[in-house]
Amino acid sequence: MERLRSLTRPVWRVPLARHAILAVVAFVVIALVIGSSSQYLQTRYAEMAYFAIAAGGLTLLTGLSGQLSLGHGALMAVGAYTATLVLDRTGGETLADVFLALLTAIAVCAVVGVLVGVPAARLHGPYIAGATLTLAVAVPRLANQWDFLGGEQGLQVPVPRAAELPGWIQDLVWFFTAVEIDQYSFLAYLGWLLLALTFVALANLSRSRVGRRWRAVRDDDVSAELAGIHLGRARVVAFTVSAMCAGLAGGLMAMNVRLTAPGAFTITLSLTLLAAVVLGGLGSLTGALIGAGVLAFLPHFATDLGESAGLSAARAAEVTPVVYGLVLMLVILLAPTGIVGSLRPWWARLTSRSSPLGSTKEKTP
Repeated sequence: MERLRSLTRPVWRVPLARHAILAVVAFVVIALVIGSSSQYLQTRYAEMAYFAIAAGGLTLLTGLSGQLSLGHGALMAVGAYTATLVLDRTGGETLADVFLALLTAIAVCAVVGVLVGVPAARLHGPYIAGATLTLAVAVPRLANQWDFLGGEQGLQVPVPRAAELPGWIQDLVWFFTAVEIDQYSFLAYLGWLLLALTFVALANLSRSRVGRRWRAVRDDDVSAELAGIHLGRARVVAFTVSAMCAGLAGGLMAMNVRLTAPGAFTITLSLTLLAAVVLGGLGSLTGALIGAGVLAFLPHFATDLGESAGLSAARAAEVTPVVYGLVLMLVILLAPTGIVGSLRPWWARLTSRSSPLGSTKEKTP
């Protein structure tokens, strides 16, 4: 009977189908927005996409499994350098070269995630944060020392030109947007396509048995161990999945910036990613997306605001961390659970009022 009910229930009630439908609708909408935007906004959308992928993996690690990581900037550096080396070896002229580079970056970061996650699984609280902080400090310095990584100057990243893309992709973009695809729009489309696939995978993973184990370990590791959950294995899997997301984000970042250098992956990047996750709401993919949007658009908005106030370009750039810090302080004071966390009670009340079951209450005699 239970199996029959699961087969006859609406598609919208199946988590995998619901997440896939939402991802397709969201991608179509953002594709239309990208096609009608300027090159500047297309670059910002692409930046938001790879930041959201990294923040999604980090919110899964910190919000669901309870592991505080300060080294995701270093994991993005590993993914960026791996993708750059593969693109440099293959030429980076075709779409297959791009996907090969990104898949290699994901695989290498998965290995790094296991190597880091195994010893980190024995640590708790601030100790794991300190261990990952060491990783964030060490990786950029190692890149400075190795000549094949370009040293301090970094490596140029080859990206396929729009004319080298398959004809069916160019025709498909023209059919939906009536605009010819170029390098800027291609990277934005690619970033948001991979973001949609990543978020579908993470959303279904968080609702699966694995996600329930992560929540159990986060809430009470002693009770989880008594229930038969292997604590170390659950933590290593969470760290590996999060590292894979960081590797994919790093590869996309290298293609968008077109330069992979140690200066782009300092400890500031790791702290900024963590701040974006806290800003949006820990444990929420929607919050990770909102935090990535703030991370991508707020610095440029603050710079333009400073220049409109009569400051020079250098002085206006210094306004950015001040504005970002003020926004973060206001969110922490007014919405301690993040933007999404503060909206959840309101959304729950709204859905309970609109639900036919919520309006029917049993009357006691």
